[in-house]
Amino acid sequence: MRTALLLFALPLAGCGGATPPGATTPPATTPSATAPPAIAPAAPPRLKPARCPADAGAGCAAHTGRVLTVESVDPDGDGDLHVIAAGGSISAPGLTVFDVSRALRPARDPEPGDRVTGAGPVFRGSFGQRQIEATTFRLARVRG
Repeated sequence: MRTALLLFALPLAGCGGATPPGATTPPATTPSATAPPAIAPAAPPRLKPARCPADAGAGCAAHTGRVLTVESVDPDGDGDLHVIAAGGSISAPGLTVFDVSRALRPARDPEPGDRVTGAGPVFRGSFGQRQIEATTFRLARVRG
């Protein structure tokens, strides 16, 4: 009797692959013979890192990083540019502030995401933060 029940239940259990009555099966799809070309991530713009001169001493620092924010109009009106870049730890852990004089200021201000590099003596800013008073400053634009 037990064998008869087993033989009866086995076909009912099946594998679950049967299509219910009245249902349609979607057509089989085949992968495309040509896959779209892979888009390589854009390489960061080339930027020669700024360096402190050999005779600058211990008070000089250099950093290269991505721009987080820019203060284009300085409150004291002397025309300098303040750039906060990611990385380094001059101003705070993971942040470096550049104070760029009017003479070194690029023709177009950096934008967030651009890469900058600068070197110079480290001084205290108007809010007490340490910042690089840039004697060298360069910019590589990420966008056109």
